[in-house]
Amino acid sequence: MRKLTYYVAATIDGFIATEDGSVDFFPVGGDHGPAITAQYPETLPTKVREALGVDRRNLYFDTVLMGRKTHDFGVRTGTSSPYAHLRQFVVSRSLREAPDPDVELISDDPLARVRDLKREKGLGIWLCGGGDLAQTLMPEIDQVFLKLYPIVLGKGRPLFGEGPRLPEAARFRVLTSRVFEDGVAFLKYIRVR
Repeated sequence: MRKLTYYVAATIDGFIATEDGSVDFFPVGGDHGPAITAQYPETLPTKVREALGVDRRNLYFDTVLMGRKTHDFGVRTGTSSPYAHLRQFVVSRSLREAPDPDVELISDDPLARVRDLKREKGLGIWLCGGGDLAQTLMPEIDQVFLKLYPIVLGKGRPLFGEGPRLPEAARFRVLTSRVFEDGVAFLKYIRVR
């Protein structure tokens, strides 16, 4: 069975974006980027892959899930199909149709759809954001890959949204961890079931 992995960047106080959705506060550069990208080249948007000359096959993920706000961020940067090298899904109750022919819309019961996707053959499923969707999909999240930046934002969009909490704690254990010279920690957690 395929795994659902929430792979995301966050501040040390647990925010993935500012309240308006900006991620400009995350520094670009440093030694963490090339190392992590080498391991997960499919997590770069298609336009970035093309600009950098990255043509490696998908190593870990072949499917990406995004909430509408996360997808809207890509639209603001000029693309409605940000990960054309992956099978793309946008989860939204407000969209009436898929935002792009290469993007599939999940408009209701994302948990059931994810359970179906996990039963299919293939590589892993990447949940790239956002926090509200991560909270909704928590029962099916198998791993959390966290790029933890040494930044305190103070307020913003939380790593796991602001909706109702789970009936019981979801437990994870550290699979691997690495701290880079630039201060970014890359932590891989696996679900304890």
